[in-house]
Amino acid sequence: MPQDEKYMRMALVLARKGVGRTSPNPVVGAVIVKDGAVIGTGYHKGPGQLHAEAVAIQDAGPEAKGATLYINLEPCCHTDKRTPPCTKEIIKSQIGRVVIGMDDPNPMVNGRGVRELLDAGIQVEKGLLFQEALKLNEIYSKFITTNTPFVILKTASSLDGKIALPSGESRWLTGEMARRYVHRLRAMVDAVLVGVGTVVADDPMLSVRAGAKKGKQPLRIVVDSRLRIPITSKMLDISSGQPTMVVTTRLACKEKIEVVEKRGVKTLIAESREDGDVSLRSMMGLLGKSGITSVLIEGGSKINSSALLEGVVDKMVILYSPRIIGGRDSIGMVGGSAPKSLAESVLLKDISIRRLGEDILVEGYVR
Repeated sequence: MPQDEKYMRMALVLARKGVGRTSPNPVVGAVIVKDGAVIGTGYHKGPGQLHAEAVAIQDAGPEAKGATLYINLEPCCHTDKRTPPCTKEIIKSQIGRVVIGMDDPNPMVNGRGVRELLDAGIQVEKGLLFQEALKLNEIYSKFITTNTPFVILKTASSLDGKIALPSGESRWLTGEMARRYVHRLRAMVDAVLVGVGTVVADDPMLSVRAGAKKGKQPLRIVVDSRLRIPITSKMLDISSGQPTMVVTTRLACKEKIEVVEKRGVKTLIAESREDGDVSLRSMMGLLGKSGITSVLIEGGSKINSSALLEGVVDKMVILYSPRIIGGRDSIGMVGGSAPKSLAESVLLKDISIRRLGEDILVEGYVR
């Protein structure tokens, strides 16, 4: 029904207000409608705070009786959290109908929330705007089912795929609008990751500045198998309150680890590959166990190559500058050895393309 779609889109818009704030929880919006009028709305603002359904029910008050609730994700039904089960709140409010965008992939909920509502005599319909609902909670869905982070690989390049001149110069390939978009990306994720080569070459801060949500700063992660990071690096200064983690291997000097940790920087020992570099697959498993739900890779060609080769990337974000750099010795966006055939190359699906000022944004998911 057109009206159902209208109100579900309202719920999705509300849910987006929580993007970057709710980890490890999903982003959820709720709209309550009665006799063609919206009588209650709500969204989840963060861990420990009321869920969207409860907020909307409070907003609607006694008028919720017999109304329709639109929500982008199946209501929770378990008590293993800081807030009461939303199914109980819905049943208590005597809402008559619930329209759901998608099932909750959490094994503790998956289908159980719907069954509880049906058993209480509430009419339930699900799957409305499913693809939009799924994309909105792609980070949550990956993490809750695999206990590993959703990984976005972001890179900025010239139209011919170069990310830097042979000298390493790359600032600024893209324009102001594209850079603001990257800061919004950082604000959406739990962690931003680079290789130690990027730290040595550029000494980045990896903080959220332009377009940031107030107070939201991601964990900074440096992948550094032998702990080559200079002690004077900006990322080892956590006086601003933004945390840093260095992921290394058993090849790292123990004394250097102690020096880094004395600065308040966390260190994580991951498995190493045959070449001695950090195994990114091992690292992602450890990050997932520590509660990191999403990682944005902003490294150079080497870390990009390793991430794609090890199959840890879920989504790619490529910002193309309208310039041609050329040169065999210029640095390409993905290093390493070439595949033996096109069949072994990385193929993206569900591609979307749009303009950001003079730059071109390409997003796609790794098959």
